Amino acid sequence: MKNFTRNLFFNIFGKLILTVTIFSVMLVVIGYPIYDVIKGTTSYGIFKFIDDNKNLIASVIWIVGIIIILAWYWIKTISYIVIVAEASNSIINSNEELIHFPTVLKQMEDQMNNIKVDMLRKEQVAKEAEQRKNDLVVYLAHDLKTPLTSVIGYLTLLRDEGQISEELREKYLNISLEKAERLEDLINEFFEITRFNLSNLILELSRVNLTRMLEQITYEFRPMMATKNLQCILNMAPDVIIKCDVKKMERVFDNLIRNAINYSFENSIIKITAAQDGDGLKLKFHNQGNTIPEEKLNHIFQQFYRLDAARNSKTGGAGLGLAIAKEIVELHKGTITAYSENEVIEFEVFIPIIS
Repeated sequence: MKNFTRNLFFNIFGKLILTVTIFSVMLVVIGYPIYDVIKGTTSYGIFKFIDDNKNLIASVIWIVGIIIILAWYWIKTISYIVIVAEASNSIINSNEELIHFPTVLKQMEDQMNNIKVDMLRKEQVAKEAEQRKNDLVVYLAHDLKTPLTSVIGYLTLLRDEGQISEELREKYLNISLEKAERLEDLINEFFEITRFNLSNLILELSRVNLTRMLEQITYEFRPMMATKNLQCILNMAPDVIIKCDVKKMERVFDNLIRNAINYSFENSIIKITAAQDGDGLKLKFHNQGNTIPEEKLNHIFQQFYRLDAARNSKTGGAGLGLAIAKEIVELHKGTITAYSENEVIEFEVFIPIIS
């Protein structure tokens, strides 16, 4: 913007100098010969007055000419300022029409249109995220009601049925406990939404043994894997050391492994590999599951986006896990990408090695 302002100033100033120069040359080349002709043919009236006061008249013509030219250029400049002010107002008011300037302001037109398009895009993304969030809150509120109704119903039966068998009592208690645990998960998702909106992630870097970290995380998921008879294979060198925010990176891997379990076929294998890649480390989380369509894959890291939009889905959380994982990885100057084809889902994480 500064370069453009300087260019605009020199452009207008240059045109001013050029116009004044041309005006002066024309006055000298054309004005005085005409005056000499007139002077030779008559010596009275208006021409006599001109002849007697030619120096004064020439000065007045110069001054008036310069004033007119300066006034014209200043008016032109002010008109440019008005145009730019109106365009700025258009950007602030989120008007979707592109900005159009005179040719001399073409550079500023391009810059302001770029700003406007970027702002409109960000505004649209924010609106879509807000809509997804609102939809999710409605879904979660609906989900909360279902298990709560079940818990109340079974507990009421246990209270009112005096002759209930021990076997049936045990069954009702187990169902109530399962529904209560589901309630806890849903409430945690509500808190997750709130934390995501309020938190500003700040890294606390320290050296960590990545191999042991992944071994521990995968071990903790064994009960969850057992429900689908899944096997997890960790293929990486022993004692791989990286520098990262341990708690936040654990959250990334937790989300990726949980995601792999939720979307894996039963009796399949989850593979986790890590290898040196240039100046960083590349990790791959590979599982067998239904192919994710490309249109969904393109949105998978967006806030509040769930692959399974079903209201009562056990696998569809708040749609924040992958969005938060992406933010954490990028804070570490890394990248995270997702691929899916031929019933294979793979997440690839690249983490630079920080010395």
